[in-house]
Amino acid sequence: MSGGHDLGPLPARVTVDSELVQRLIATQFPQWSALPVTPVALGGWDNWTFHLGPEMSIRLPSAAEYALAVEKEQHWLPQIAGQLPLPIPTPLGKGRPSEDYPFSWSVYAWLDGETAAADRVADPLRFAEDLADFLEALQQIDPTGGPRPGTHNWFRGGSLRTFDATLRNALSVLEGRIDVGLAEDIWGAALSAPWDRAPAWFHGDIAQGNLLLVDGRLAAVIDFGTCGVGDPSCDLAGAWTLLTSEGRNVFRNQLDIDAPAWARGRGWALWKTLSTYAGTFDQQDARVTRCSQRP
Repeated sequence: MSGGHDLGPLPARVTVDSELVQRLIATQFPQWSALPVTPVALGGWDNWTFHLGPEMSIRLPSAAEYALAVEKEQHWLPQIAGQLPLPIPTPLGKGRPSEDYPFSWSVYAWLDGETAAADRVADPLRFAEDLADFLEALQQIDPTGGPRPGTHNWFRGGSLRTFDATLRNALSVLEGRIDVGLAEDIWGAALSAPWDRAPAWFHGDIAQGNLLLVDGRLAAVIDFGTCGVGDPSCDLAGAWTLLTSEGRNVFRNQLDIDAPAWARGRGWALWKTLSTYAGTFDQQDARVTRCSQRP
């Protein structure tokens, strides 16, 4: 795989509240101005998310870097939605920058469900199968013209070397708390695992907050801000962060994942997990906390 990229400084976030959103709706979508606007619990870091009445949501990027995903999602999500076995967010409108808010933003249809915590999953093996089905369908979509890894998705789907400094900084913070030698071996194997396949679509952040359950079963996948076309092994991280050991085997077999891709997927899981964990011990280190601030 190619060398890494410079992630740059942490984004300068703006604050958004319900009153601001209500003004934006009244000005740009007056047909919805009578609907209540309320914050979504656990709305994420990249976007400020609000309910708009009972059937819609509003996502407003919290920084200029995150706003790069708006046009991507508006363009591509309607094109790929019909080719997937589960619902994904459907854009209903695109908001414009204003004097009060500097970025483009989106209105989506609301998707019901609860986030995929382990104790909410009814059947762990069925959950692993359903997740594999979704990712398999996503990877089979024609990638022609799709967005390649870049600032718009923090280089998900690109080289893990982009995150080498962040991971090694995390290891220095976690010395004495984890088996650093084992982590270094896993990371080294991931960095050296070759990728020689054709680029494919990936989601970029298969995490519990982006998977919705209904009656304990996977029912929708949300937040495609980090999606793109590249190495889809970044979507394998969920095999370690979401699945049981048996579910992980089912997942790998169903997707027919070869050894190099499995090693890279394990590397993505290690990077995300250790960077987030290290951030709990050293909140002042921007390089270490980068991942916990980019869900």
